[in-house]
Amino acid sequence: MKDKRILYVSSEVVPYLAENEVSLMSYDAPKMINDQGGQIRIFMPRYGSINERRHQLHEVIRLSGMNLVVNDIDMPLIIKVASIPKERIQVYFIDNDEYFKRKTTFTDDDGTLYPDNDERAIFFTKGVIETIKKLNWVPDIIHVQGWMAALLPAYLKHYYKDESIFADTKVVTSVFNEAFDGVLNATMKEKVAFDKLPADVVEDFAQATFENIMINAIKNSDGVIIASSELPSNLTKFIESSEKPFLPYTAKEGMAEAYTNFYQNIL
Repeated sequence: MKDKRILYVSSEVVPYLAENEVSLMSYDAPKMINDQGGQIRIFMPRYGSINERRHQLHEVIRLSGMNLVVNDIDMPLIIKVASIPKERIQVYFIDNDEYFKRKTTFTDDDGTLYPDNDERAIFFTKGVIETIKKLNWVPDIIHVQGWMAALLPAYLKHYYKDESIFADTKVVTSVFNEAFDGVLNATMKEKVAFDKLPADVVEDFAQATFENIMINAIKNSDGVIIASSELPSNLTKFIESSEKPFLPYTAKEGMAEAYTNFYQNIL
């Protein structure tokens, strides 16, 4: 994978958040490609629980300052950056005080999903793509990990379909068993429809469950990785019947070879 550009767009990444299946893989996969000489960048939300001083985050003024429209409301975009210690991998943080300045990630202190998680996901997706455009760093592959990042395949394929710089970019989505209980905001369908995505894409969000969000991501990806040893049976069946190239679950010791071969096949 030498010199290939791979962008990792993740809901959670260690060492910035606690260890779980998504955050660990969102570190391990980029490190593996970085060790092979690939060009790597990572994007994640700048949650309020991330200690900016400890992790040496700083704002990138030349990238910040634009407004993103979410459901007909302008929301200012702030971009921050840090480097993973010892790995020389840059991590870009999508920030907005209204959406991310909270001490928890997806739920409040009582474990209730934030009612604007749908808008946060839309903002994060648009923020990533707009920042990549400004960087003029065109990835060969965008690898999506975690449900907060899972709108990116649909938005890249439809909302940004006329952006010629992404014409040859492939999207790979990892599907984990790190789900959420319940449903995101009942108006998510209308918010996605506001961005004029096709009706069949919009319909996937009529009931914005974890499963439906991941099914939408699978439909709009060029390849799928089963990243957990066990998935809900409906998701497994959908992946297997989707006619998308997919990589079955691979244990960590075999990951480097399996992921590299899969990336090369997608390209």
